[in-house]
Amino acid sequence: MIEFRNVSYSYDPAAAAKAPDAGDAQADWGNSPDELWALRDVSFTLNDGEFFGIAGHTGSGKSTLVQHMNGLVAPTSGTVFVDGVDISDKHAASRVRANVGLVFQYPEHQLFASSVFDDVAFGPRNMGCPEEDMERIVREALQTVDLDFDAVRARSPFELSGGQQRRVAFAGVLAMHPRTLILDEPAAGLDPEGRRELLALVRRLHGDMGVTVVMISHSMDDLAVMADRILVLNQGSVWALGAPAEVFADAQACKSIGLDVPAPQRFANVLKERGVALPQPAGGLFTRESLVEAIAAAYRGRR
Repeated sequence: MIEFRNVSYSYDPAAAAKAPDAGDAQADWGNSPDELWALRDVSFTLNDGEFFGIAGHTGSGKSTLVQHMNGLVAPTSGTVFVDGVDISDKHAASRVRANVGLVFQYPEHQLFASSVFDDVAFGPRNMGCPEEDMERIVREALQTVDLDFDAVRARSPFELSGGQQRRVAFAGVLAMHPRTLILDEPAAGLDPEGRRELLALVRRLHGDMGVTVVMISHSMDDLAVMADRILVLNQGSVWALGAPAEVFADAQACKSIGLDVPAPQRFANVLKERGVALPQPAGGLFTRESLVEAIAAAYRGRR
C-alpha cells in the first residue's frame, strides 16, 4: 500500500520556503523547474492489487508524482508511506525500491550494459542476489517479457529493435520482482503493433501475476479499459479520483482542463445529443463493444 498525505513538492525548496503555503491559491503551480510548485497538497491511497491510472495535461505533475512512490524524490512538505513506512528517510527509500519498480518513459534510453544479460542482471546484483542464481533470474525476467533468453542474452541491447529494447528495460525492473510496477507512458513512441503487445504484457502482469500497476497515460481509452481507478491531476492538484465512469461522467468538465473522454463515450455523447436513445452500459461507461451493441439495439427499436 502506498499512501500520500498532503504531499507538496517544489523544484526550488528555498524559494518555496519564502512563498505562500502550498495550500494557498496565490502560489504559482506547475511542474517546470522554472516554476515554483510541481505538486500541491496531494492525498490518496493506492491499494495492493489495483490497476491505478494517472492522467492530466502536460505539466500537471504526473511524472513528479510517481517519482515520489519509490523515494526518488522526497516531498517538500507532507509524507509518503509505503506499507506504513515513511520513505523520506534515504535508507527506507532504498529498501522500498526493490518492491516498487519504476519504468520511465522511453526506458530503452537507460540501457547501458554491453550485453542484455548484464543489463537485466544489474538490479538484482545491486540488491545482493547470489551470482549462482543470476542466470535463473535473468531467464525468468526475459521470458516474462517474451524474449528468448538464449537468443538475446549475449547480444548488445543496442543491436535490438526499439520494441525489444523496451522489453529488455522492462525485464531489468521485473528481475527485482517488484510488488508494484510504475509505468510512465509505457507505450509512448511505439508503432501500433508494438503498442498492442506492450499493453497486453502490462495486462498480463496485473491480471495473471498479481502485480499492482500504476500507469501514466495520455490515452483515456487505455485507462478507461484497464484501470480500476484514475487519478487526474490539474496544475499539481488532485482534480478527480475515482472509477473511470466517475472520472469521465462530465465531458465538459474534463474538456475544461484539457482532458478528453474515451472515444466510445465521446461518440455516445454525440449520439445522445442528437436524440438517439442509447441504453446505459454496465459500469456506466461505453466501450467499443458496448457502444456497438447499444447502437444496434437502438436501430432495432426504430424499425
